[in-house]
Amino acid sequence: MEFRIADTFTDSLGRLTAQEQKAVKTTAFDLQMNPSAPGLSFHKLDRAKDTNFWSVRVNADIRLIVHRTASSLLLAYVDHHDVAYKWAERRKIERHPTTGAMQLVEVRERVEEIQIFNRVEAAAPIDAAPKPMLFDNLRKFELMSFGVPAEWVDDVRAATEDTLFDIIKHLPQEAQEALLKLAVGEKVEPPPAVSVDADPFAHPDAQRRFRILTNVEELQRALDYPWDKWAVFLHPAQRELVERDYSGPARVSGSAGTGKTIVALHRAVHLARKHDGARVLLTTFSETLARSLRAKLRQLTASEPALAGRLVTQSLGALARDLYATTFGPPKIASQEFVAQLLTQAAEAHGSKFSPQFLLGEWTDVVDAWGLATWDAYRDVSRLGRKTRIGGKQREALWAIFAEVRSALVTQEASTPSDIFGRLADHLAKSCERPFEFAVVDEAQDLGVAEARFFAALGGTRADALFFAGDLGQRIFQQPFSWKTLGIDVRGRSHSLRINYRTSHQIRSQADGLLPSSITDVDGAAESRRGTVSIFDGPPPVVRVFESIDAEIRAVGAWLSERLKEGRQPEEIAVFVRSEQQLKRAQAAVALAGAAAVELTDRIETSAGGIAIGVMHLAKGLEFRAVVVMACDDDALPLQERIETVADDADLEEVYNTERHLLYVACTRARDRLLVVGVAPGSEFLDDFKKEGR
Repeated sequence: MEFRIADTFTDSLGRLTAQEQKAVKTTAFDLQMNPSAPGLSFHKLDRAKDTNFWSVRVNADIRLIVHRTASSLLLAYVDHHDVAYKWAERRKIERHPTTGAMQLVEVRERVEEIQIFNRVEAAAPIDAAPKPMLFDNLRKFELMSFGVPAEWVDDVRAATEDTLFDIIKHLPQEAQEALLKLAVGEKVEPPPAVSVDADPFAHPDAQRRFRILTNVEELQRALDYPWDKWAVFLHPAQRELVERDYSGPARVSGSAGTGKTIVALHRAVHLARKHDGARVLLTTFSETLARSLRAKLRQLTASEPALAGRLVTQSLGALARDLYATTFGPPKIASQEFVAQLLTQAAEAHGSKFSPQFLLGEWTDVVDAWGLATWDAYRDVSRLGRKTRIGGKQREALWAIFAEVRSALVTQEASTPSDIFGRLADHLAKSCERPFEFAVVDEAQDLGVAEARFFAALGGTRADALFFAGDLGQRIFQQPFSWKTLGIDVRGRSHSLRINYRTSHQIRSQADGLLPSSITDVDGAAESRRGTVSIFDGPPPVVRVFESIDAEIRAVGAWLSERLKEGRQPEEIAVFVRSEQQLKRAQAAVALAGAAAVELTDRIETSAGGIAIGVMHLAKGLEFRAVVVMACDDDALPLQERIETVADDADLEEVYNTERHLLYVACTRARDRLLVVGVAPGSEFLDDFKKEGR
């Protein structure tokens, strides 16, 4: 007998208490081991429209809803008795007559059963023109080709921009996505027809909501992490990118919340499964994100210890240190402060008129990044990303300073992080051995030049060797540069994700207003936000500017209290600020809400029972039900300290871009609710955030 689980089951399980979940899991394991065991109490649901729905008693009040046939058993839903029965009475599982995918369909019997609420708060004038219907130009068979159930076609054809989200939440996910794309003017191709004899559960759209579980370990994983549905259910577009064969380096992009990290995780596991004995690297730019990736990999490979042993997850910094120590011995790493001191000393010795800020920027973005060790190399290098023009005589004067710094580092036997990656890249280029056969890089938009050189040497043009996931709109650490020049050519192997599962339509669309609709990298590859849709609705973000810090703190404290009273757990909430100087404001607001604060660092992640607070750059890779972006003051965002260190007015563009990206990252950590606040006059970016993006 085939044993399946539905995503509606994992959703409903996550809403129960810990004790209730424990009892449900016990019953689920019993069902998988022996669905006909005498101790299991099945009850036929007489009022259900689907005659295959049964309830299974978990305890005095909890009921598990299963879909039972002669050859299969599907865990569909779980809740308290009356709620569970009501859910089952309004659902049926059937093969869609057009797409061939098995769907869980909400029964639509009478118009008055599902009330469609207009979200416009004020009553429209009586003589106001009715809103145009979005899909009335589409015929029934056209809508059904996108997965719309037959009984919902009339409601869909009558949908307006005010009622769309109220209607689509009752539809299967593939229908939701198609309608949202159509509503924003995207051209949507219906899926190819399948044979009438094909297994409806094997359809890609069915696999996103139903999964066969072949053993107890798979069921354990699915039930232990009900919030992490991605570990069990993968979107067809994501699965296609995960399992595709690539002839060279490949890249997947997409705006925040579209599942790039999910794809990276599954890609790493897929490569390890496909290539027996191969070592696969999964890496990202920070230790915090690396720990998160390790935890998720444990979920994906819990029942495959041999496979897990071939998957290595490290931050880029830890990776470089370990490989360098193995190859050359433990490195002595020069801090940025030490390098800045060397630059100052060398500049004074040569009577330089260049500012310390310019020297550090030129060293970091050009000399150190590109591993320049000779005058000829510095003379000829393209200073991409450095907008201040310098002539030949100036370059000679600058190189005298940088050569002295290079010499001092050699004398001290010290290396910068870029030096470490550069030496490793040179070693790999000469060696036939590779520490990893495959590498998957998450948050790849923040790769530096030296790191990219290392991966080019590691993977070269080998098929499937390199896989990158990232979003140019979230680049906050690195100057732009050409990947192609360094040997990483992803042209023809770049793909974008368009479906946002993490962030509500309202939050996503307003956050997109902070960025251009399309961002192009140095190699000419464009990443567009056009056509991205969120699959759920929510309250619009709230943006407020206060006259004083105290007023801001009181307002944020009250907002946090409201979220806690609504049932949000403290660990589902976060407060982000631009820099450490504003953390006290976040701490004070959390204290006013009567909650504990957990400060995020590179070493500390979120923890149960505390509201997370931290600076914006630590928000990368995290997600919360509710987020406050606090202290968006005029001198804090963009950060005044960064503006004051700019050596040339032309360099301001890069500062402003990355500051916008930081705000975008912080705002898009929110799933359902977002509050953005500051003290008057407020950040200039807030005006753009208030506008709905493309």
